Amino acid sequence: MSNSSGNPAIVFKNLIIYRLIPEWDPTLSSAQEAAFKQRFAPCGKSQPQSLGWVPPRGEAEAPLIEVVGGHWLMRLQVEQKMLPGSVVKRRAEEMAQQVEASTGRKPGKRESKELREQATQELLPQAFTKMAGVSVWIAPKQKFVCVDAGSTSRAEVVITMLVKTLEGFGVQALQTALSPASAMAGWLESGEAPPFFTVDRDCELKAVDEMKSAVRYARHALDGEEVREHIRMGKRPTRLALTWHSRVSFVLTEQLQVKKIQFEDGVFEGAGATKAEDGFDADAAIATGELIQLLPDLIEALGGEQPLGAVPGVLPNAPAAAPTAPAPASAPARPQGALPATTAGDDSPPW
Repeated sequence: MSNSSGNPAIVFKNLIIYRLIPEWDPTLSSAQEAAFKQRFAPCGKSQPQSLGWVPPRGEAEAPLIEVVGGHWLMRLQVEQKMLPGSVVKRRAEEMAQQVEASTGRKPGKRESKELREQATQELLPQAFTKMAGVSVWIAPKQKFVCVDAGSTSRAEVVITMLVKTLEGFGVQALQTALSPASAMAGWLESGEAPPFFTVDRDCELKAVDEMKSAVRYARHALDGEEVREHIRMGKRPTRLALTWHSRVSFVLTEQLQVKKIQFEDGVFEGAGATKAEDGFDADAAIATGELIQLLPDLIEALGGEQPLGAVPGVLPNAPAAAPTAPAPASAPARPQGALPATTAGDDSPPW
């Protein structure tokens, strides 16, 4: 059921898509038990960060894994202490001055590092906290794992936590025969969208040279000669707004991320007629039902899926795509429980 503002109770805003390894086939009861062992607990006084699973339904006693229409829904909660580096540095300098005053010598490199760590531990109990939550959608039958995250660094933290939580869990990056940049360039230059999709009015084009000059179109027709000329001059589409079947609008990125998802008018029509206690289930069923049909059509529009590590091709007569970064390694290769560093290219840390 929709909430009082008219918005559905569960909505995916972004999707970073992975392929679930075929051999993972758990029982729901074992997965629920495993998730309970990794449930969220608030940060302790000297703990910089805490993360764990919370009920996606938003009710305290609800399951940590909700199953709707065969789809698994989870939510990772993260609490992080906000401790500016400048504050730690100032306190460490004060402590260094105290050491120098009492011993007559300045702390060395190793001792200075220890003082910074000591300052951090001293200040953590006084720090404010920041909360963030990320939704996860697992489609066991279709072998998709989708993370509702705006950056790969945040999605990688979630995947690592899934690997830590669920025995035998693993994913691989999704790779298509055509790179998204090449496919988007072909659609814009030909003026023809792929089957089931329409090209909307938002786009970003970037040059591949050292200048990295960019052109952004917002609420602007993209079928004109100006856009085609930019592509012929070597600029590559990095983002393109699309609509699928007049039902779901989104922005496709060059990294094969689906962003700014919007369900069109009428998609959730009728969900409000269900009983209040069934609102989550109704909205989840509609959202996953639409997206699980969209994803195969999107993959087909990009030439179909191909083995990880193969070199993506280009559309016939389309300009050659710029070199792309290698696909991320599959999650099982990462040490269990280790949190990945921020992915290169992301503008900010995960949280």
